[in-house]
Amino acid sequence: MSSHVTTHQAQEDARNERLLIHVNGRTVPKAEATVSVYDSGFMLGDGVWEGLRLYDGRWAFLDDHLDRLFEAAKAIDLDIGLDRAGVVRALEDLRAANGMETDAHARLMVTRGVKQRPFQHPSLSRSGPTVVIILEHSRPSLPRPIRLATVPHIRGLPMTQDPKLNSHSKLNCILACIAAEKAGADEALMLDVHGFVNTTNACNFFIVRKGQVWTSTGDYCMNGITRQKVIDLCRANDIPVFEKNFSLVETYGADEAFLTGTFGAQTPVAEIDGRVIGTGRMGPVTERIRALYKALIAGGA
Repeated sequence: MSSHVTTHQAQEDARNERLLIHVNGRTVPKAEATVSVYDSGFMLGDGVWEGLRLYDGRWAFLDDHLDRLFEAAKAIDLDIGLDRAGVVRALEDLRAANGMETDAHARLMVTRGVKQRPFQHPSLSRSGPTVVIILEHSRPSLPRPIRLATVPHIRGLPMTQDPKLNSHSKLNCILACIAAEKAGADEALMLDVHGFVNTTNACNFFIVRKGQVWTSTGDYCMNGITRQKVIDLCRANDIPVFEKNFSLVETYGADEAFLTGTFGAQTPVAEIDGRVIGTGRMGPVTERIRALYKALIAGGA
């Protein structure tokens, strides 16, 4: 069996060593794409980001990603410095500069910018936002289904750090991932504040029981765009789907489990806490959802 894998594992591509990166309106070679050590994102994790995928010359679900980006920026009182058209133009200019048409993944990051002094208060960031876009040739390459381990780290209440906020500060999820790796798994399964199954450190989580698709209530997880597309596809294609509370006991007894995310779309899960889920391979409901999702993308979504 293959050693450790991740939900963002991709094929090696030598072209990624010659990338051009967007940094504050400039397109620069990868080796020259740098930001200040005084940048709010580097110093404090003060910023928001989006991941987008390029398929056949189109950014999948672009409006949904822009909605989430601008909502997150408003929530942390951050002026991106670009309107929606400006963000799209930056993405398209970078795509053209790198000659990319498909199987590419963008990470669009916006921080509060360079600080005058190395302290927390937002008023010290007076030079305007830092905007960076990394666009890589990226074709998912998963040698086997994912193994998960339940960890003590949870996705918490919105009055601490709202889990729906796609912020630069990901330490909670990183610690969860480290705990899972220490337990011999690939990634972490995280519970919510009530002990119900919630999400992983990097993706949204689904199980299938007797033909029904279950996912968390959504109260304590990232408002995943792929998550919502899967729910919508199930409803449109007569696949019973429920956003509900469920326990680890119900999870261990599932027929199938899979993760959703912009990068990997639908990623099958083989084991959770050493228990084999179903056959340990991608199940028929997951396969059907994956086919429906591919058709949605191919249709220009």
